[in-house]
Amino acid sequence: MHRPSLRQLEYLVALADARHFGRAARACAVSQPALSTQIQALEQDLGVQLFERSRRGVTVTRAGEAVIERARAALRGLDDLVDTARQAQAPLSGPLHLGVIPTVAPYLLPRRLPAVRAAFPALQLFLHEEQTTRCVAQLRAGELDLLLLALPIEGDDLVEWPLFGEPFVLAVPASHPLARRRRVAESDLAGETLMLLDDGHCLRDQALAVCQLAGAREAAGMRASSLGTLTQMVANGLGMTLLPASAIDTEVHGRDEIAIRPFRAPVPQRRVGLVWRKTSARGEEFRRLGRLLQEPART
Repeated sequence: MHRPSLRQLEYLVALADARHFGRAARACAVSQPALSTQIQALEQDLGVQLFERSRRGVTVTRAGEAVIERARAALRGLDDLVDTARQAQAPLSGPLHLGVIPTVAPYLLPRRLPAVRAAFPALQLFLHEEQTTRCVAQLRAGELDLLLLALPIEGDDLVEWPLFGEPFVLAVPASHPLARRRRVAESDLAGETLMLLDDGHCLRDQALAVCQLAGAREAAGMRASSLGTLTQMVANGLGMTLLPASAIDTEVHGRDEIAIRPFRAPVPQRRVGLVWRKTSARGEEFRRLGRLLQEPART
């Protein structure tokens, strides 16, 4: 049995992701016949069928699932080898694919990316904005190198590095009775209804936890896809919501129809941090990047 080549492993993973020979070939920048030939040769060498072909595309076989999982691991190992060599030459240089959740990306990154570029001019940062579940899946698949999101994340195969705790604030219509108070307590939410984000946003789960502790409930049929939409709903008098403090300047600044009220202690908050694969060779680099991102929490 011949050992698979690196090219065959790359084609194998690309086809598993695309489930279509043409799309996989384009992703690998090769012709479709070339990719198909390599996949067929791989199946012959291994003695198993990895894909079922049809006019609609391809389906991964049960044997193929196990082989593809090992192929992904092998490619991640090669990436870690390259990262180890790069780290020895120049920390935080070359490409870095960073996954960021939508409730963090537009509020933290614009303030901190200039400092990152100044400190590490050789770093090629590629940003990927996705919800938490998708980010974690892409990290485990080796498609992302590092995540910036709300903690905790489950999995012994991952490393969490907390950056800071971010307080929640209450956003209410300016005409609401709670807008007359300088600060609010969680107990003030008892019996109230709050508008929340759609399923899939980790901020939704965190806000729900606050609601349950305070005796509040979710407003039925009033979910939003983004914090911007939530604040629009508050501005139109449809209800109240919880916002992370970092979103205030972007989403609420200059809007008289919205009142922002901080909480009395103990202040509800979320923890924001970095996550990477435990097998990654770039852990110390990621911590250096994290120390730059921590600076807003100290201002």
